[in-house]
Amino acid sequence: MTNVKAWAAGAAGQPLAPITIARREPGPRDVAIEIIFCGICHSDVHQARDEWSGALFPMVPGHEIVGRVTRVGRAVTGYAVGDLVGVGCMVDSCRACAPCNEHLEQFCEKGPAFTYNSTEMDRKTPTFGGYSTDVVVDERFVLRIPAGLDPAAAAPLLCAGITTYSPLRQFGCKPGDRVGVVGLGGLGHMAVKLAASMGASVTVLSTSAAKEADARRLGAADFVVTKGGDLDRLAHKLDLLIDTVSAPHDYGTYLGLLRPRGAMVLVGAPPGAASLEPFSLIMNGARLAGSLIGGIAETQEMLDHCGKHGIVSDIELIPVSRVNEAYDRMVKGDVRYRFVIDIASLRGGVA
Repeated sequence: MTNVKAWAAGAAGQPLAPITIARREPGPRDVAIEIIFCGICHSDVHQARDEWSGALFPMVPGHEIVGRVTRVGRAVTGYAVGDLVGVGCMVDSCRACAPCNEHLEQFCEKGPAFTYNSTEMDRKTPTFGGYSTDVVVDERFVLRIPAGLDPAAAAPLLCAGITTYSPLRQFGCKPGDRVGVVGLGGLGHMAVKLAASMGASVTVLSTSAAKEADARRLGAADFVVTKGGDLDRLAHKLDLLIDTVSAPHDYGTYLGLLRPRGAMVLVGAPPGAASLEPFSLIMNGARLAGSLIGGIAETQEMLDHCGKHGIVSDIELIPVSRVNEAYDRMVKGDVRYRFVIDIASLRGGVA
């Protein structure tokens, strides 16, 4: 075992603070990675504050990891020392169940080993995430970062990117489609970029008129303020809706914007139960679906797509010492559009 520096939440509601954690020595199929950047996902805040319950402490968050390979196990074939790689939301799965065999490891029947706030597949060893200097991961759960992408701005692709890319692919987004994106935040801004890169005409639906200029800069062809009667002109006009909003809102209102047999996909997770009028689905043949990140193969496909089209996240790079401030700002929506931690600040102790 090797001791490395990290930042962790010691208990629910406590500020994150420095900690030392142990990383295993690389096994035959393991890749040791020196982390250089780690994105901050809103789910980091939820889990560090135990807002979804069941949190494991101490918790080292972070599942948007970009780093350089420093060592490889003797049986590793896909990576070499010096490679620029990424680690997303999972670090293992059972690899034997039907979902795993279909490259849907996120739905592993035994439950995947998530990158943090989880355990390895032995269900005993805790996993610690990317707010740390180093990590060791089985090569099957390591991803290649395409050359030419800014590695800091590529970090959020490992969660925000795949979370929005997967539903676009699942529902066949193609040139000429009209795609609506509900909410323009960390997820929403990636959905706009990705849908536009697939040739869709993108409409952003937001509560804030102040975001219109950004929406169009990111690739949106249209922008609608959701308050008032502005939504009426979109009735039955959209092929697909990607709903990124995590605050309670009326799904029925947005389902009415779909063309017959169009789909609305939820990637935001509002608290509590939602009510829905069945006829908002029945009378238009609408589909309401959810989507959870993506499998490893699809995540690599997403990264390759972003490499081809030059797509990265809009970020604010911060030292690790500002992570608690970043959490508070995220809750207020005060970031355009993702925070990324410069891990050099942790490795060298820079404030």
